[in-house]
Parts: sequence; structure tokens; C-alpha cells
Amino acid sequence: MDKKQFSYGGQAVLEGVMMRGQHQATVAVRDPSGEIAYKHFPLDVQKRARWERLPLIRGVVLLWDTLNLGTRALNFSAGVVSGEQEAFSKKTSIGAMLVALAFAVGLFFVTPLLLASLSGYLGASLLLREILEGGVRLALVVGYVVLVGRIPEIQRVFGYHGAEHKTVNAYEAGSPLTVASVRHCSLIHPRCGTSFLVVVVVISFGVFLLLGGLPLWVRVLSRVVLVPLIAAGAYELLRLLATHYHRPWVRVLAAPALFFQKLTTREPDDLMIATAIAALRPVLAADGVVVQEKPRDDPMLAVSA
Repeated sequence: MDKKQFSYGGQAVLEGVMMRGQHQATVAVRDPSGEIAYKHFPLDVQKRARWERLPLIRGVVLLWDTLNLGTRALNFSAGVVSGEQEAFSKKTSIGAMLVALAFAVGLFFVTPLLLASLSGYLGASLLLREILEGGVRLALVVGYVVLVGRIPEIQRVFGYHGAEHKTVNAYEAGSPLTVASVRHCSLIHPRCGTSFLVVVVVISFGVFLLLGGLPLWVRVLSRVVLVPLIAAGAYELLRLLATHYHRPWVRVLAAPALFFQKLTTREPDDLMIATAIAALRPVLAADGVVVQEKPRDDPMLAVSA
């Protein structure tokens, strides 16, 4: 199986995994009986190709598209786990996504600014206030992930996240897509969204440092308005790092972001790995990629057939 140029990836959902290719995204979710339920989302290849030629803008478009698709995948998984057809309507899902975005911007961008601004009354310099803001932002991100990761259901999501990484790593290494083969692959992947969060924190520090002398209300507004631009910059940087990840100096530079993935991944069990493989296979098939047939002696993949 030859390694393809297209970068496959996905995300963990409730009791399952979504994988995304060029023509299709597939969600594979374990229902309460242990069987796998599937949902396939067709993707607009021509639309993606148009935006791919525009640096920064493509990052904003891809981020919105990823959030939208991820919300739909989570909605489907919640419905399967709860035994319902769909957990939420499309309008409700979009509303939930917008509320989540507003919460994230308020907690991780505006709150650190307001807290760091209080140090100005104690005589803190502009540079110190910006350092404090960046430190508070990083602490909030890490603290939130650690706190949420203590919830049992989220721990299982982190296990499926690990399965998603292992499966993509196996495919990109040219290894067979079997549980036995995928099991030995790395939990870490350079294109992970968790690394994206770390890069956003780093880039935001440099951007907001340039705006430190402006009035507080302008700085608060900038923390909202500039989020898409910062996210686009983070996407471009991660794209560059992933392209040159084979270079030793790039691996050193990316190490902190990759280390952060240890907070959002867990070692998956075999059923989780089989579910991730089951999500990737239809995606590859939709792109015309031929992979090794499922072996008859692999019971985990037999369950997910």
C-alpha cells in the first residue's frame, strides 16, 4: 500500500471515530450492543481545492468546516450512544457550536486579558502584563483539558482519539490496517488538533504583544476579532511543520506541542482501534485507495464488518 499525498485525519467522538478524506468523511460509532453504526458525509472536493490556493484564508475556511463537520459527527455519535436517531436537529447543532465558540473565546482569550490587566494597577510593565496574559491563557487551556479529562466518558473519548492517531500513523507508514498492526503505532501525530491549541497560544502571544498599548476595550475587541486570523496562522504553521516533520530541527521545535497530546490521548483497547480502522476504510475506498483486505483471523475487524 503506497503512502498517499493527501493528509488523512479525523477526530474522536462519543464511542467512536470520524475519519476524513478527499471525497467523504465517515463516522463509525459503537452502539450499546457493541455493533458499529456508520454515517457518511460527502465532501465538496472542488470547493476545497479553490480555498487551498489561498494561504490564511484557507485556514479560516477549513477551521469553520472542521467545526461544522465535527459537530455533526458528535451529534450522530450522541444519537447512537443514546439509542436515538439524532440527538439534536441541524439548527440546534449549529447553535451549540456557536455557543461553544463564544465560550471558548471568552474563557481562553478575553478572561486572560482581563486578569492580566489587573496587574497594571500594581505597576506591572506592558511586557509583564502580556507575559502574564499568555501564562494565564496556557494555564486555562491545560487546566481545562486536565479537568475535563477526569470525566469517565471523556477518558473513553481520549482512548478513541489515541485509536484515531494510531490508525492514521499505520496508514501513513504503509502498515496493514489490522488491529494487531495498528496497536503498535504511536499515539502522537504532528497534525493533531491538540497541537493546534498550543500553537494558537504561542502565536496569540506575539500578536497581542503588538497591541499592548491600546485602550482596554480595543484589546478586548481584538481578542474576539483576531481569533480567526490567529487560528489561520496556526494552521499554516502546523501545515509547514507537518510537511518538514522528517527534519530533526522541526521535531525539536514541535516537541512541546506534541507533548501536549499526551493530555488528550489514552492507550486504546482493541475495540477502539477496530472502530477507528472501520471509519478509515470507507474513506479510503471513496478516494479510490486500495488497501489490504480485512484478514479473516482478525476478530475485532470481523465485529465491525
